[in-house]
Amino acid sequence: MNIKVLKTEEEYNQALKRLEVIFDAAVDSSDGDEADLLGILIEKYEDEHYPIEAPDPIEAIKFRMEQMNMNNQDLAEVIGYKSRVSEIFNHKRKLSLNMIRNLHKKLKIPYESLIKDY
Repeated sequence: MNIKVLKTEEEYNQALKRLEVIFDAAVDSSDGDEADLLGILIEKYEDEHYPIEAPDPIEAIKFRMEQMNMNNQDLAEVIGYKSRVSEIFNHKRKLSLNMIRNLHKKLKIPYESLIKDY
């Protein structure tokens, strides 16, 4: 096992190929340990070179609504008013602090997604 920090795209691709080979290794084996380490190194490389930004707050709300099979009426109960839902979805009204708190508490949407500028 020759593990080192991934610095180039080539090293990253080699690590991915190696991880594919040893992915199903037993946990308490040397290949299992190598797979764990490679996973950490690959994740670090991807975080640095392929960052994923938090989604637009409106898209985050719509995505969560879809996951929870919610409609606009259901969302109105969370944020307060039915008319606010269409205003927010059409970017005519910003989310208030109270709305953000309710969306986080009731829909479990991360604050980071809800406070992002849009």
